[in-house]
Amino acid sequence: MSSAQPNTTLYLNNLNDKVNKEELRKQLFALFTTYGRVIDVVALKGQKMRGQAFLVFSDLAGATAAMRACEGIVFYDKPMHIEYAKTKSYATLQREDPNFVPPTSVHAKNAQAQSAKVANGVEKRQRDDRMDEDERQSKREKTNEDEDGEEMEIEDDEDGAKQTGASNATVPPVVQYQSARLLCTNLPQEVTDDVLSVLFQQYQGFQSTHVAPSPTPNAAGQKVKLAQVLFDSPDLASVAKDALDGFTLKKGWVMSVAYI
Repeated sequence: MSSAQPNTTLYLNNLNDKVNKEELRKQLFALFTTYGRVIDVVALKGQKMRGQAFLVFSDLAGATAAMRACEGIVFYDKPMHIEYAKTKSYATLQREDPNFVPPTSVHAKNAQAQSAKVANGVEKRQRDDRMDEDERQSKREKTNEDEDGEEMEIEDDEDGAKQTGASNATVPPVVQYQSARLLCTNLPQEVTDDVLSVLFQQYQGFQSTHVAPSPTPNAAGQKVKLAQVLFDSPDLASVAKDALDGFTLKKGWVMSVAYI
């Protein structure tokens, strides 16, 4: 696992660098929010940082649970590697000390230049410095995207729901006997086929998922999604159903899984 000290910030590498940066951030958020409150996702596209990202949790328990559960999983066709970041993110420092003010870019450059003269292991430090620099840039970019800097909803979801609502107006009927097809309901808007596949592909016989807008809201009146999941056989599907029925996708969102 990770050789660094436990940290609320995780360092991810071996990510598919062909995925759009914003799409990658949104999918990472949707995947990891099932393990705890994610307060920031920094996906970098610089030449030296391609295929890497930093994920900031609000607490160590969430970060540790996510690292243990997701290390090595296939994400966009590549096994993802996860370890604790070597330094705390600015988002974490600001939560711990409301008076903390991130240094300006000028100060950061001066500090970087000075550390290059003092230390020989500059390359190791550069990764952490770039994390902080890019995280500040990411926060500035995100100011226009979402006000609270916390929930990164997929903007196209509501439009997609309007366009495809008619074709998905019928929910498949639930059956009481075992079936190779499963119906997942009460899914948050940010859940996609890629995110749901990560959960189900750990069970033998998994074939595919199909996520679509639900024609009806949940009990709280919120727009939700549903999904059909296909397995090789009813027996293999039942193993996944028993394990994931009632799974908490994120705080306040419990997924229901049934046979169809």
